[in-house]
Amino acid sequence: EVPCLDNAVVVLANLENQTALHANYNNKNMVVSGFALGNTIESKTKGIWMWCVPHPNKEGHTLVLLDTEGLGDVAKGDSKNDGWIFCLAVLLSSTLLQYPLTCHILTENIKIRSTEVADEEEEEDSKFVQFFPSFTWVVRDFTLELVIEGKRVTEDEYLEFALQLKKGVSKKVSDYNLPRQCIRNYFPSPRKCFVFPSPASPENMTRLESLQERDLVPDFLEVTGRFCDHIFHNSVVKTVKGGHRVTGKLLGHLVEIYVDTINSGKVPCLDNAVVALANLENQTAVQEAFKAYQIGMEKVKNKFPVGVDDISSEHQKFSSLATSEFMKRSFKDEKREYLKKLMANMYYVGLLQENEMASEKKCRDLLKNLFSDMNKRLQDGEYSQSGGYELYCRDRDTIVEQYRREPNKGVSAEAVLNEFLNERGPEANSILYTDTKLTENDRKIQEEKEKNALLKQKYKEEEEKRIESERIMQAEKERQEDQMRQMQEKFNKELEQQQQEMDRAIESKLKEREEMLKKGFSEKADLLNEEIANLKKEKESSGGLMKEYVMPILGAVAEILPTVFNYKVLNKALTNI
Repeated sequence: EVPCLDNAVVVLANLENQTALHANYNNKNMVVSGFALGNTIESKTKGIWMWCVPHPNKEGHTLVLLDTEGLGDVAKGDSKNDGWIFCLAVLLSSTLLQYPLTCHILTENIKIRSTEVADEEEEEDSKFVQFFPSFTWVVRDFTLELVIEGKRVTEDEYLEFALQLKKGVSKKVSDYNLPRQCIRNYFPSPRKCFVFPSPASPENMTRLESLQERDLVPDFLEVTGRFCDHIFHNSVVKTVKGGHRVTGKLLGHLVEIYVDTINSGKVPCLDNAVVALANLENQTAVQEAFKAYQIGMEKVKNKFPVGVDDISSEHQKFSSLATSEFMKRSFKDEKREYLKKLMANMYYVGLLQENEMASEKKCRDLLKNLFSDMNKRLQDGEYSQSGGYELYCRDRDTIVEQYRREPNKGVSAEAVLNEFLNERGPEANSILYTDTKLTENDRKIQEEKEKNALLKQKYKEEEEKRIESERIMQAEKERQEDQMRQMQEKFNKELEQQQQEMDRAIESKLKEREEMLKKGFSEKADLLNEEIANLKKEKESSGGLMKEYVMPILGAVAEILPTVFNYKVLNKALTNI
């Protein structure tokens, strides 16, 4: 696993083993050891090796170097295996360093969509440019001058000259054009080229790894410096289809997905890989987001009972944090499956119930303690004598006032008091009718007074519930607004990433069309016009995803409101079954 958030991935796909590029890469990255390199045609490494180094210019990034040095080993005699390795390197990389021009196998070994419809396969062939890495051609041991038709040219101009197509329909012309056409079709402009002279004198070529910088040819060092600066500054973070950035863990998952697909005899599909990757990443996103919520709310639980404002504000705070954590990692949650899982895990209703039960327990214990002396006096018969009812009411009202002054009783203070007073109603009524000091009329007056007091207490309980519900609803509304804001930002970011992919493809196709028109390939230019029109149409329609993506999420998050509002009613209904 690459231990960082963002990674620029570079591929070196070489068909010859001996390369001074590796030796000087060691110098530029200040790496003291690496993989063995041979000085013969026999490869020292097989398949793809990976080398991760801290990015020299971008904090929080890792430069991942992939090398397919084993390609072209005649001892293996397996060109099909080489083709799969090369395709795997292209799928994993954000920058492709290639020598020589051999990219025509890509269309046979990579798919964008999981479809077998011929027309769609031809259409997706034109979309590789959206998702393939940037292309840099590395020409080694160059001894000629960069002159074309008597005019000195740049390295990049030399590459475009080398990629020019020939007119004709013969097999020789087709074989010549095929790899060049593939590079032009699949890899976006601008393409780069670096022409390296021989790195050292002939006698030193067999021991490049042990050479010091002073032993290398100055011209070679100059080109290498420009080359490394280009890689360090222009290699972008690896992304998957849709623009989601790849971390070290995701890169590992990508390797597993593609290798398993190849080993099963199937062709790697970008869409399938993204779906599989999204499922893995979204599961982790839910777990990490819920963990952040859980840790925060556990601290609140330790303080139960608390007021509704306290629990609602804490829920809102940690829910926002959890949503933010989810948004950082999740992608392509188009059916809102994982967002709903996160919301289901954030047990707000359960917390409200736990807080209510904690409040009820605290209030009952408090009343039991406050009434302990009065209960003793009741047992001793102090309220059974003449004038006992007046004494009973005075003691009871004093205790109620003490109860109300007690802080931090939670959300059920009035409800528990109302329940308690109603439970003691028969007791008060018995004392009232045994008090010989009172006349019949006095008893009726006191009885009416008692009823009014209980009604007043019932009103206080209902008012307490109303205020609690209003505050819960308001807090939940604010939480949803925050969640929708984050969803909107997430959507805008993903839409921007998708449109950047399309803009890059459109720009590349426009340049290619202009080149084809200049060289007289009108039919190819017409085909490019169709591809450009399709890309522009797709870009325009992508903005309509708002109704399909963001708005349904509003309904999904709103589903929790009735549950929160009615949780007490539901809880009591279940209790009475």
